[in-house]
Amino acid sequence: LQVPCAPSQPAGSSESRRFANKHSKKALKASLTLGILLGMFFVAWLPFFVTNVTQAVCGCVPAGFFDVLTWLGYCNSTMNPIIYPLFMRDFKRAMGKYLPCCRRSGEPRPSAISLSMRNSNSGPRAATSLKNVL
Repeated sequence: LQVPCAPSQPAGSSESRRFANKHSKKALKASLTLGILLGMFFVAWLPFFVTNVTQAVCGCVPAGFFDVLTWLGYCNSTMNPIIYPLFMRDFKRAMGKYLPCCRRSGEPRPSAISLSMRNSNSGPRAATSLKNVL
């Protein structure tokens, strides 16, 4: 038995395959990050919510145990700023750009006016400068 050979594919096909492979890696990494975040959320908050419902039904949950589960949920909120920079390069860049502790020595510090203009969703306005404002 002979298996028929596939016709040779054009050069653009390998480029599109590389493009698809790059995007599938990004999608996989995004799915992994989302899975870790949701998994940590459920591990931290699900016991609290189950205990909360149990407490409402029977009132048999000790206050100390309830407090421990509440603080476990709060710890989840402290883990998010650790997880995001570990898995998301864009988040890490943004943090390094705006936080002085994470900025490299050669990068200029963004001014308050440039941040305000960037966050206001408006471009530079005619005749608006710091001299005119002051």
